[in-house]
Amino acid sequence: MATYNKRGYKAPKEKEEKVDANFIEDTPNVDEKDSATAGVFNTLDETASKTEAWVEKNQKIIFGIVGAIALVTVSYLLYQKFVVEPKEDEGANAMFVAQQNFQKAVDGDTAKDSLFNLALKGSEGQFGFKDIADKFSGTAAGNLANYYAGIAYLNTGKYAEAISSLEKFSSDDVMLSTLAVGAIGDAYSQKNDAKKALEYYIKASEMNVNELTTPRYLLKAAQLELAANNKADALKHLTQIKEKYESAPEAQSVDALMGMAQ
Repeated sequence: MATYNKRGYKAPKEKEEKVDANFIEDTPNVDEKDSATAGVFNTLDETASKTEAWVEKNQKIIFGIVGAIALVTVSYLLYQKFVVEPKEDEGANAMFVAQQNFQKAVDGDTAKDSLFNLALKGSEGQFGFKDIADKFSGTAAGNLANYYAGIAYLNTGKYAEAISSLEKFSSDDVMLSTLAVGAIGDAYSQKNDAKKALEYYIKASEMNVNELTTPRYLLKAAQLELAANNKADALKHLTQIKEKYESAPEAQSVDALMGMAQ
């Protein structure tokens, strides 16, 4: 079919689109908070990458440290199981004869010194407290042997040895700890070192306040103060016994001593 132009026909011009000179491309708004969060995650990613690289580079050292810690832990548990526990049992068994001699000395009226010496040095082929304290040092038995040895030395007039043994003793038992401190005071008192004796008596009276040991060591402190003519301090200790521990045996002598302190 032939084509032709109709007379007078002009092809329409393509419509020109007007371009707004002020047009700005539409972009989504970016919240500053979102941008900061993204920055934080980027930083974390970079840090993680650096950490991974460092771990990879130093993994032999890291595994060595972890292995060493595991080895120490296992060694400690094995040591406790196969060395410390058997040694504890052996030490406890070794004390049996020494404790018997000690108790006989405490309960008996005669031969106290010889029994205390047997408790210290050993008998019947068994160790005494002195050797037990040395050979089983670091165990509960060795620690308790120091207390027994200290009291045995105190009762046999070996005051320096008593102080040395008792100072090595430590215990979570507040009563036994108090008695040990008071016994050190007794040893210093026997050595005529009133200043040190008073220090330990006051400490013993304060470290575990109770009806048994507190008035006992307050009275000993008061007697030392009276001997030194420190009447005000003596009266303070005696008044405390009278007011707080009137049922204690020590309270029976308080009135007479208070008369001397006034």
